[in-house]
Amino acid sequence: MAVTTLDQILKQLDTLEIEELKELNQTIQKYLAEREETLNKSAFHQALINSGLVKQIKHPAYLTSADRKLIQIEGKPVSETIIEERR
Repeated sequence: MAVTTLDQILKQLDTLEIEELKELNQTIQKYLAEREETLNKSAFHQALINSGLVKQIKHPAYLTSADRKLIQIEGKPVSETIIEERR
């Protein structure tokens, strides 16, 4: 099934314009770099576990800036209040 998909993709390459091919190339290069980095990290983590240096790998849960909500305040800016309180 993967060979059939690859053949279809290769046939569609002939229909793409130069700019589209360049964009596709950039996307593939980015994908390959990310995939290689992920594989390297996994291999490193597995080596740490196998050597006994760590028992498990914990992955931090990062909050994206989109998850944070801005709040509206009344009065002067908070930065001014902080500066005044430090004096």
